[in-house]
Amino acid sequence: QVQLVESGGGTAQAGGSLRLSCAASGRTIRYYAMGWFRQAPGKEREFVAAITWNGDNTYYADSVKGRFTISRDNAKNTVYLQMNSLRPEDTAVYYCAGPGIKTVVKDYEYWGQGTQVTVSS
Repeated sequence: QVQLVESGGGTAQAGGSLRLSCAASGRTIRYYAMGWFRQAPGKEREFVAAITWNGDNTYYADSVKGRFTISRDNAKNTVYLQMNSLRPEDTAVYYCAGPGIKTVVKDYEYWGQGTQVTVSS
């Protein structure tokens, strides 16, 4: 069993930055591809980014490409999401999930509790 805990959320102004962390425990995620999703009020959970187990390949939703960067530190059993040039439409609860590299929610077995990101204009 893997427990995922997100942190780093908060409030930022449009154009600002935040860095989310996802710390895993219970089992190493070293060999897991991992993903980030988000869910805005009244909307379905949507894919944001994913990273392969060794970090060699990353994938992004078109809406965040060029602004967000997913990375990982396997020694720390942690995955990150650096979010730059934030926009009000990035406001959502952000979730870490794994293992998986696809964009589909149901393909992921483990989920964190989520961290709120609010971007003000």
